[in-house]
Amino acid sequence: MKKRIKEAPWYAYAVAACIAVVLLVILMRSAEVWKQVRTFVGYFRPVILGCVIAYIINPLAEFLSRTLFRRVKKEGRRDLLSNMIAFIVVLLLLVFFVMILIPQLIDSIGFFAGNLGGYISSLINWLENWSVTSRFDFSELISSSEHLLDRFYEYVTENISSILEASANAGKGILQWVIAVILSVYLLFAKKRLKAGVKKLSLLVFGERKTLGAADFIGKCSQIFNQYIVFNLIDSLIIGTVTAIFMAPFRMAYIGLISFLVALANLVPTFGPVVGAVLSAFILLMINPAHAFIFLIFFIVLQTIDAYIIKPKLFGNSLGISGLLILVGVTVGGNMFGVVGILIAVPVVAILDLVYSSYFLPWLERRRERKRAAEGAEGGSGPVTAAGEETETLTETGSETESLTETGSETDALAESGSETEALAETGSETVGETAPETETSSTE
Repeated sequence: MKKRIKEAPWYAYAVAACIAVVLLVILMRSAEVWKQVRTFVGYFRPVILGCVIAYIINPLAEFLSRTLFRRVKKEGRRDLLSNMIAFIVVLLLLVFFVMILIPQLIDSIGFFAGNLGGYISSLINWLENWSVTSRFDFSELISSSEHLLDRFYEYVTENISSILEASANAGKGILQWVIAVILSVYLLFAKKRLKAGVKKLSLLVFGERKTLGAADFIGKCSQIFNQYIVFNLIDSLIIGTVTAIFMAPFRMAYIGLISFLVALANLVPTFGPVVGAVLSAFILLMINPAHAFIFLIFFIVLQTIDAYIIKPKLFGNSLGISGLLILVGVTVGGNMFGVVGILIAVPVVAILDLVYSSYFLPWLERRRERKRAAEGAEGGSGPVTAAGEETETLTETGSETESLTETGSETDALAESGSETEALAETGSETVGETAPETETSSTE
């Protein structure tokens, strides 16, 4: 019965109508739906963060297992060592980032904010030398920059309650991150057992064919995410390091701040590097306009090398999606999920392209072939039936002919019998004729 319903001509239209109604309701109540979804997901935030941390560290652990610990024969010991070393490496990087880079960034930001008024004044003087101030009035900018710190202190005193609430939320977020790190350790060490359990459940519920298909699809999606995350981090690290090395010989100001800003902006695809370059050039422009000009030229050259040499070497043809799709994905992802949507827009678009090219189009082709085969079978049944009817007609005609032949044979037999009867009758007449004279002769005597 269920199979007959699925094969009915109205089934596909009914499913499409139900999906359209659900999407329409979600779009009409999008704010409420997203609020409920975020509230529900918030309950599992530490677990989700733990899964994300374990997923990010897992490629490094797999790499160490294949290279550094490949000679360890026992699989359990090899996994233990690779996971431990991977966590230690990540923790050391975080310690370096927190203990060395962040204090320098804080000092740079504080020094920059304290000297912002002087920077703006020197910038105005430079613009006056180039006769730019004759067309624009920068007096309001100068007055606002001189009282920037006073306004900041005033804002802090007026919004102390909101700042305390934000601090409490920050403490809560730090606690959630600690719980997530602990969960990631357990998840990473139990990954094989969890995968085996999920696979066994899927085999029992969905069967072998669907399980293998889902495993293949999930493996391809995981490969896309892993390659994008790892290679994008490496690319940003290269860009930030090269920027710092270039700025050092020219004695440019705020090397740590600007190189970190450029590396961070490089994580955002398409327009991220442009935003990082503009902000960095603006900082340098207020200190030394010549340095800003040199930095912009260097950044254009660096991005050209990154686009045509570094990224093709790192990513290869693993993604293979157009720039237009990336731009659309970044825009939509940013509007829907903010910074997280921007960061994961490229792999999500790559997965959608994979679904379209490797699954949806082949499904349409198979569907068209089945439709053609069905139409061919329906078209061929007519001639076959007609031929069968003609054969039956010929058979019946042959049967009637045989019947007539048999009837004719019987008629011939009867005719022959009649001829024999006539011959016997004639013979009898002759015998009678011969007997009669003899009788007459004997009576005369």
